[in-house]
Amino acid sequence: MKIVSAAEMREIDRATSERFGVPSLTLMENAGSAVAEFVLEQYPESKRIGVLCGKGNNGGDGFVAARKLREAGRNVGVLLLAASGELRGDAAEMFGRMGFMPVVAESGEQLKSDIARAVLEADLLVDAVLGTGFRPPVSGVYGEAIAAMNAKDVPVVAVDIPSGADADVMGEQTGAVVRCAAIVTFTAPRPAHGFGRLTSGPTIVAPIGSPDDAIVSALRLNLITPHEIAALLGPRLREANKGSFGHVLVIGGSLGKAGAAAMAGMSALRTGAGLATVATAKTVLATVAGFHPELMTEPLQETDAGAISTRALEYGRFDELVKGKGVVAIGPGISRNPETAEFVRTVVEKCSLAMVVDADGLNAFEGAASKLDGKGRPLVITPHPGEMSRLTGKSIAEIQRDRVGVARAFADEHGIIVVLKGHRTLVAQPDGEVWVNTTGNPGMATGGTGDILTGMVAGMIAQNPQRVVEAVTSAVYLHGLAGDVACETMGEQSLVATDLVQALPQAFRRVREGAGKAVVRFRE
Repeated sequence: MKIVSAAEMREIDRATSERFGVPSLTLMENAGSAVAEFVLEQYPESKRIGVLCGKGNNGGDGFVAARKLREAGRNVGVLLLAASGELRGDAAEMFGRMGFMPVVAESGEQLKSDIARAVLEADLLVDAVLGTGFRPPVSGVYGEAIAAMNAKDVPVVAVDIPSGADADVMGEQTGAVVRCAAIVTFTAPRPAHGFGRLTSGPTIVAPIGSPDDAIVSALRLNLITPHEIAALLGPRLREANKGSFGHVLVIGGSLGKAGAAAMAGMSALRTGAGLATVATAKTVLATVAGFHPELMTEPLQETDAGAISTRALEYGRFDELVKGKGVVAIGPGISRNPETAEFVRTVVEKCSLAMVVDADGLNAFEGAASKLDGKGRPLVITPHPGEMSRLTGKSIAEIQRDRVGVARAFADEHGIIVVLKGHRTLVAQPDGEVWVNTTGNPGMATGGTGDILTGMVAGMIAQNPQRVVEAVTSAVYLHGLAGDVACETMGEQSLVATDLVQALPQAFRRVREGAGKAVVRFRE
């Protein structure tokens, strides 16, 4: 799903009406109806609803929502923050169709009147004051209305975007912004919906009539949704066998960190790979093998510290190891031993298979990032901000200020796919396209979840070697969704990495179920 700018959204609406013949009144009717449907579904106990409307098209959406909510039997009051004579175009038309009179508050004084306060004393408020086209700062009666909504201890549902927010800002908003419990936006999200932390609850993206051909954007930003990835999770052929779904080789593990490689291997299997082999230091082989009986193992020569040695490359041993494998994941638990780092760099440079590099596999390239070269085969890296800092020489703060720019530039420079982990994990392609993930939660901030992701990425690539980007975005989305599923029962504090592996079957089911739904829903 494309992420579009405010200007692009205006052009999409214009093109929908002028090129594709969908009347703008129809778009507004559908938008307001989507808001009403969400309120009726999510807040069945809220009988008294106050709808605050500005004089623009956002207010027009609010008039439609108010009409629909009243038709559904709710006690609805509308507070219009302008004279009715100031309404123009579609908003004026929908005002006329509303069928009942609003309370008008053109000033802060009128906003404090008894009849205006009566609208605000509702069980739920709908914010239809300012929409995507607004640019801060907010002032006058609109600013006072925002303050009034924020002072109420009731849920606020924002129409399109919380009033006062700048739709194109990808970071923290400045100035007065409505604090809302949910957002219902339309057609496609804007940057602030994905990155702005605008709501404490869900953001709903509802289709209102714009065809796919009208939705164009130069931002090259996309939201990962079930619709984009479900095709990779479809039913398997009846005649399939384990060889049909690829063989993943995980290289990692060291004394004290055997579990990381084992979790990566098991995650590859749970994601659907046909086979998974973990190649690890001899000392910890038994630990890895005992993790799960489905994992195959291979011993590698080791250093005195119990980490993988460069001797594992001698006499063609590694060439034999990769025979029959489809993808290599290297790094989980592999340690920062200098000799092991040399081993990692050599493997990444020489191996012609698709590769996923993570954890200390990435740290092996500190000061040597030029050796990460994706030419000739798919190469995926999955750094967290600290690892990205070591690769780029930038501070973590610099990376966090421009996550999209940093990931995009590194992917382009090295010809690789960059999975920059964190809140709103990003998948940056070498061609500049960036995918934004909306699944996951703070409970996943625990040791081992990155190793699970590494195995999942490798497992999805093994099954889909011709659709690598889709495989990566699928793994990233499913990884976060498994975390969300696990969090529902375990809670954030008690969540551990292997809970994600157990939750993966349910995550797969939810993606398949969500793929057929027109409405996209995600949480902050």
